[in-house]
Amino acid sequence: MWSGRCSITAIGRKVTFMKTAILLGTLTMLVLPRPLLGAIGCTLSNPAEDLKYLFPEMTSYKEDLKEFPRMKDGNELFKSLKERLASDLDPIYETFETPYTVYAIFKGEKKIGIVHGVNVPGKGGVIQVFLSTDVLTGAIHRLFFQRIESPAADRLKAKEFRSQFDSMTLADFYKHDYYSVSKTKHPSDKVARIIPPPLDENGKPDYEATLRGIRKNLILLDLFVYDRKYEPFFEKAKEVLSKKSAKEKT
Repeated sequence: MWSGRCSITAIGRKVTFMKTAILLGTLTMLVLPRPLLGAIGCTLSNPAEDLKYLFPEMTSYKEDLKEFPRMKDGNELFKSLKERLASDLDPIYETFETPYTVYAIFKGEKKIGIVHGVNVPGKGGVIQVFLSTDVLTGAIHRLFFQRIESPAADRLKAKEFRSQFDSMTLADFYKHDYYSVSKTKHPSDKVARIIPPPLDENGKPDYEATLRGIRKNLILLDLFVYDRKYEPFFEKAKEVLSKKSAKEKT
């Protein structure tokens, strides 16, 4: 599962249909503008199979493409991502034009889950971090990697490490920002309590990239799906960090 390879699910289509599809595809490429370089999204290689594995009770799913240029106030939302991620954006995987695919999972008419993935640059190559989340709370149901090329890949993919993020929300990451300034080693700081797997200097960058990918994923979901549910936690952390910065300058 999640090998990163493309799979073929359509079987038995007639050759004439395939020729027609190829011709139409070629004409479309000639007419429509080509996507901008650097707009590299992150999608499941085999969504029907992967989502069924995550949610065995699933009867259907829906893909929702999110693109900042096509969204209302897209420029402001993109700035929000950078500010809340608290780091520079990658010029290849995190551009304004980068598309994002949100998967909504259904059991009959009831939505039972959300799945979303992001690309983050790692030391050994791009890391694809996927989260399945609770429909109402945005809490992490499961963390998994579709792609990770790292000396520490086996340790980062281990269930013992990944399960530490179960039930975490974006609020926990914002709280970590807050506690890092005002109340170090606070018992409510779940992010600070994460135990990384045994890593050498070659593996640490990909551990840090994984944490960044989880945070980025939750931020995007908060912007795309959960209507900025955890914005009050960000504002509180921002206030404390601003005071710290002003104090350091005096």
